[in-house]
Amino acid sequence: MTTRKPNILLVLADQLRACSVGYAGEEPVITPHLDRLAGQSAVLTTAVSPTPVCTPYRGSLITGRTALSLGLVLNDIPLATTETSLAHAVTRAGYDTGYIGKWHLNGGDRPAWVPPGPPRQGFDFWAAANFDHNYDRSVYFMGDSPEPLTWPGYDAESQTTLAIDYMTRHRASEKPFCLVLSWGPPHHPYRTVAKNYLDLYDPDAIPARANCPDPPRQDLWGYYAQTTFLDDQMARLVAALDALGLADDTILAFTSDHGDMHGSHGVYKKQWPWDESIKVPFLLRYPGTVAGGTRFDFPLSAIDIMPTLLGMAQVPVPATVEGVDLSPFIRGERNDAPPAVLLMNPCPFSIGDPRGPDQVPAFQGMRMEYRGVRTRRHTYARTIDRPWLLYDNLEDPFQMRNLIDEPQCRGLAVKLEGQMQALMARIGDRFLPKEDYYRQFGIELDHRGKVKGIIENPYDRLG
Repeated sequence: MTTRKPNILLVLADQLRACSVGYAGEEPVITPHLDRLAGQSAVLTTAVSPTPVCTPYRGSLITGRTALSLGLVLNDIPLATTETSLAHAVTRAGYDTGYIGKWHLNGGDRPAWVPPGPPRQGFDFWAAANFDHNYDRSVYFMGDSPEPLTWPGYDAESQTTLAIDYMTRHRASEKPFCLVLSWGPPHHPYRTVAKNYLDLYDPDAIPARANCPDPPRQDLWGYYAQTTFLDDQMARLVAALDALGLADDTILAFTSDHGDMHGSHGVYKKQWPWDESIKVPFLLRYPGTVAGGTRFDFPLSAIDIMPTLLGMAQVPVPATVEGVDLSPFIRGERNDAPPAVLLMNPCPFSIGDPRGPDQVPAFQGMRMEYRGVRTRRHTYARTIDRPWLLYDNLEDPFQMRNLIDEPQCRGLAVKLEGQMQALMARIGDRFLPKEDYYRQFGIELDHRGKVKGIIENPYDRLG
């Protein structure tokens, strides 16, 4: 008789950066429940979104493959149905699967129905839409029906209630479950959250980060309030696991798809290689296996999450996965150094956005495609034209001193360039101009630089 495998509950926020949770100790964000969960979990302090954009990250999360390997070089490109997902892997191991919330892997029709079958990448229970950030009136679809429904109230709260209902139905099942709960906040629009959360913060009193000359306090006000709202939803999930007797048998992971610059280094939103954009929270709780309150500073990439969860659950990792199973490091079975994380932005897409990479005066005239690496200590990045950034994140945690032109750092830059090239070689990355990827993946853009369509069948484009 075999031992029943643990449940997996993966909770995903949208645009929540690693520094904007209370336990990080960097910003005055009220997250008592996440702080308590951090004390029960392994905290990975260098969790990285390697391509800090929604669709590329989400494809990497559920396949363990880089955005470039998937052809997801921009938002609103559908994930090919030939890929092997987290849901496929655990289904083979006897799991029930479910997905609730934001998907954003089915093309450019945003609040859209994702039809049953291959486009859902193996997830059985379904209560989701491609995505909708109208949090107080957002659309979703339940089961196989194409009839649009509206989440009651603020959507993440209703989504959390449905996740608890799902776990309640499965508590006595002989089969373990793998459930992904994908929240939309704290992504803009920021100040749609209930007034009692906004009242917790005084926007005029929000301090500036050391690398942020002009903090957008009105945005941060809503961003922090939404994060506290999500903190309360996490409290409900943890309480439900306890009440249902599932806490000890459930791997609980919490993370986000990317961060938000919020004015640090004078720039906004995502896509940038600085920590406010690429670093995300990552908590992993598994009582009896993972020591609570342990902190690991080695890098974890989005492509490592799928194999690490599978490793924790003792489920075979598909051969297609490009990430690393870090579960032996988290369990304390290995203490050598995991590899560096490859950073990439193959196709900057902010044409027409006054706060995006292509439009920032300091970077106009530069090709903003970049590759880089994030290690325990260093960040290195180069544009398609030249080396660009080098930081010692231990000595300079706000990344305010770029060492790329420092003579004494030339050897370090060469070493990190070598690590970057080795990681690129593993996936066949030739670091081409973005226009080459548009042609390669059959991407057609509109006048705003957003995906208008995929010229050929997107599910055949990767061969």
